[in-house]
Amino acid sequence: QVQLVESGGGLVQAGGSLRLSCAASGRTGGSYVMGWFRQAPGKEREFVAGIGRSGMIAYYADSAKGRCTISRDNAENTAYLQMNSLKPEDTGVYYCAARRSASASIVTTAPAYDYWGQGTQVTVSS
Repeated sequence: QVQLVESGGGLVQAGGSLRLSCAASGRTGGSYVMGWFRQAPGKEREFVAGIGRSGMIAYYADSAKGRCTISRDNAENTAYLQMNSLKPEDTGVYYCAARRSASASIVTTAPAYDYWGQGTQVTVSS
């Protein structure tokens, strides 16, 4: 029903910045909570940031607070994750996810999300 494609990952030096994009297609229209998750090598997928349907509410994992900004452009059906002051521990595959929601609440658990992108690799070198 909804297709998500991430882009913007790459190799960056510690302290650098990246902006990830998530392009949505299919049955869209701002009716989904959007989230970004990270899966580091050998670890489980973890929540990074989420944003409500209107873009007015955002929520961040403690590790992302102060360094990451999530945003969305509903007119373009695109979500973004701006990451600054990157650290080697930020390395991993970043996934965009969408959750059908009748409310503006943001959920941080991966099983609650209905659609996932293929992921984009982020590698932060020391």
